[in-house]
Amino acid sequence: MNIWVSTRNAHKAEEISHILAPYKIRTLLDLPDFPDVDECGASYRENAELKARALFEKVNEPVFADDSGLEVDALGGRPGIHSARYSGNDTNHARNIEKLLHELKNVPEAERTARFRCVIVYIDATGKAHEFVGTLEGRIGFERRGHEGFGYDPVFMLPERGCAVAELPAAEKNAISHRARALAQLRTFLKL
Repeated sequence: MNIWVSTRNAHKAEEISHILAPYKIRTLLDLPDFPDVDECGASYRENAELKARALFEKVNEPVFADDSGLEVDALGGRPGIHSARYSGNDTNHARNIEKLLHELKNVPEAERTARFRCVIVYIDATGKAHEFVGTLEGRIGFERRGHEGFGYDPVFMLPERGCAVAELPAAEKNAISHRARALAQLRTFLKL
């Protein structure tokens, strides 16, 4: 049976394939003319459902999409759903991290708590939406560490491990990530 995933990221699709085997994962790479979906929702769930619903209307098979972000308690949960564009529309990971570290420059370590959050919306064959949420708790460090991962991984510290996410091997990161935790719930729901 197919499950469609609203992504063009081949690495993400491969990771999902391992977690959701024996389902066959199909992605937007199988639909090269599929348009980008405007993520104009006010929450992770709304953005994920916008992407999933658009794909479901095209393929009429079970689909899912995710939306995720970084929530920093000292910043009232920002950057949140705006994590990818935190430092502006024409941005990159380095500029986003620079802005984050600047905004936290006077915040002591104990108050730099944060989490990565991933919300998956799965739409079943009947068109009904189901939500699965995964989080990874940590703290924002004072400087970049490590060269693995992407996004905010170099400044997202895991105190119980004494390292940044960017210092973990990819397989270890993928086993504990917010996306992996949400996918584990989806896997249980699918009775795999």
